[in-house]
Amino acid sequence: MAVEQTSPSDAPGPVATVDEEPGKAGTESSMPGAAPSQESTTEERPKEMTKSALKKAERLRAEKERKAAKEKELTIRRDRDEASRRLALEEAKKVVIVEDKSLPKARRIQVRDRDPDTIRLRKASPDSDDPATERAKGTRVKVTGWVHRLRQQKDVMFVTLQDGTFSTLQCVFSGQLIKTYDALTLTVQTSMTVYGEMWEVPGKQHAPDDRELHADYFEIIGRAPGDLEAYGTVVPPDADVQTLLNRRHLVIRGETASAVLKVMDLVLYAFHQTYYDWRFRQLRVPCMVQTQVEGGSTLFDFKFFDEKAFLTQSSQLYLETGLPAVGNNYCIMPSFRAEKSQTRRHLAEYTHIEAELGFIDFEDLLEHLESLIVTVIEFVLAHAEGKALMAQLHPGFRAPARPFLRMRYADAITWLNVHEIDKEDGTPHEFGDDIAEAAERKMTDIIAQPIFLTYFPTELKAFYMKRQATDPRVTESVDCLMPGVGEIVGGSMRMDDLGELLAGYARQAIDPAPYYWYTDQRKYGSVPHGGYGLGLERFIAWICNRYSVKECTLYPRFVGRCTP
Repeated sequence: MAVEQTSPSDAPGPVATVDEEPGKAGTESSMPGAAPSQESTTEERPKEMTKSALKKAERLRAEKERKAAKEKELTIRRDRDEASRRLALEEAKKVVIVEDKSLPKARRIQVRDRDPDTIRLRKASPDSDDPATERAKGTRVKVTGWVHRLRQQKDVMFVTLQDGTFSTLQCVFSGQLIKTYDALTLTVQTSMTVYGEMWEVPGKQHAPDDRELHADYFEIIGRAPGDLEAYGTVVPPDADVQTLLNRRHLVIRGETASAVLKVMDLVLYAFHQTYYDWRFRQLRVPCMVQTQVEGGSTLFDFKFFDEKAFLTQSSQLYLETGLPAVGNNYCIMPSFRAEKSQTRRHLAEYTHIEAELGFIDFEDLLEHLESLIVTVIEFVLAHAEGKALMAQLHPGFRAPARPFLRMRYADAITWLNVHEIDKEDGTPHEFGDDIAEAAERKMTDIIAQPIFLTYFPTELKAFYMKRQATDPRVTESVDCLMPGVGEIVGGSMRMDDLGELLAGYARQAIDPAPYYWYTDQRKYGSVPHGGYGLGLERFIAWICNRYSVKECTLYPRFVGRCTP
């Protein structure tokens, strides 16, 4: 409200505003006989509000009142709805359902089961829906799983059930079933058993595998929370990386994470089957060791009773000793690297697929690797579940064509410089440089096909790698690079000459004493041999089109992350 103002000619002293305390004007002009100053009078007079300001203030006041009224109305409505919901739930508790024993005994199945000889589907078309004809009826089944999706309508409820096997099953609930307390409070991730008849999906409607279960009875096994603890709330689609890692135990229930794990299982099966077909023997080797393979800086050490020991970096040295005993051999074991790396392709613990082959040369090794990679991928894509999973994760993915591109390390250095891909410090690459991950990945993505990068300098590789006879500066070594992920395989021919191996120990200042058992392989009938290690998580990241290897293992371990 505006305060009426008086001019200096109408009053001898200043006008006190609503902000001043009585008797405390605090200016010289307030003293008796003093003339008022123009400056103090101007500062102390309140301004009259304009018409537009008055309208704005009124509009804001009205808007505030409307919001308050609306919030009050919403609160009343929420309270009324909650009261109605509580009343409905109390009434629902009175609805009791029991299994109808007059129906055929339910056949226990898994979601993935769809053998037409044992699971008949009732025809959805009216002309074949004859209840009097046993042949027209679908098989009554019993299936157990978790609620994957849930959609409730007025007279029907659709529940998509999954049991960890391949695919999902749509279950249709109606009648008294949807009036029960268990139905009204059903939440995603609740585990339950559903009984009912298998039906074809009616025309123009859709369901997984074009079938659905019409429920006649169900039982809750384990409830999942709702509201603030609901699955979709604690694992939201837009969750940050740390939240996803902390709740990895829930994330893996999702369609994508689950599909990646299923592909991993199938890939492991393919490797085992391929090695078996090729007459490779599987060996189990120690994870606790007292020797290094890839350099001491990446070793996890621990106390083994009264001795110092390490978690293995690779099973290679032990596999080499198995050649005279069982011939060509392999293992699929965890390996550990204490690299403080946060890149998307590094883990501190990963699954290592390693193999050793005797009586071969370097070209034999490269051809074996090509054949192994292509065979495993073709196996996965030919498998019914594998084909569907790959279509979901990486549509259009195909096994790479053979032969893979061969590129010597020296030629890669030239290629990087020609394409102006510099080192991290901005300088051109030189022979002897360890090509950084970013440059290697950029080269691989530009070339856009698998690359065998070969003949690395001796100084960049491990002590056991054989030197090329015609150029002792380099080793008979190979990294297999794939677009989108980079290196997935590292391999080499191994030193088979005792003197060369002893020189390798000396070159890298390694005490040969703990390696006596490895050195003995060069004393007792040494032969030309080679091998490799393939990182399973990187292989999965490549074929499943995942951004990081952290998405390609059950629970990733890397610097700063050892939980859950």
